[in-house]
Amino acid sequence: MAKFSLYSISLKSLSPGTHTFNYELDRAFFEAIDGDEVRKGKVLVEVAVKNNSSAFEFIFKLKGAVQVPCNRCLEDMELEIDSQNRLIVKLGKEYSEESDEVIIIPEDEGEINIAWFLYEFVALNIPIKHVHPPGKCDKTMSSKLRKHRVSSDDDDEDIDDMDMDDSSDDFSEDESSSDVSDPRWDGLKGIQLEDN
Repeated sequence: MAKFSLYSISLKSLSPGTHTFNYELDRAFFEAIDGDEVRKGKVLVEVAVKNNSSAFEFIFKLKGAVQVPCNRCLEDMELEIDSQNRLIVKLGKEYSEESDEVIIIPEDEGEINIAWFLYEFVALNIPIKHVHPPGKCDKTMSSKLRKHRVSSDDDDEDIDDMDMDDSSDDFSEDESSSDVSDPRWDGLKGIQLEDN
């Protein structure tokens, strides 16, 4: 993590009280960290570190925007990032994670590098499904999707205005067309169950 030395905070040298650190996560940061979710963006980060007698409380405030590929057309789209996260750091014998918010770092090192935590906080703000607003997807990809999409004759909706991943409509159609009896189940209809 030598390339992320800017994001190292020496906890042993922090005097009691609150200390503030500011960072800008830009394209170079996201490319260097080599995460799967984000490759470009600009996010301003303010980190407040409160030195208590037993632990260090980190409050991360992130605000900015990142570019991620659209789930529908694969073109980049911009997503706003605005979050606040908390992390408690304690000194101990060896590195361990007690929970999502509490970690222990070796006391002899007394230093924490927050680069990966910053990336994770950004990535956690990205919704599972992220698509362009209606009409904003890449036209070439939209036409290819429309060409290969199974649809009924009366379906004239634009591919950009509909939800490609929502399969609940298909399920409800199957349920509504189940008025016709399945002969495999007809034998069970005559069974009388007794209440015990």
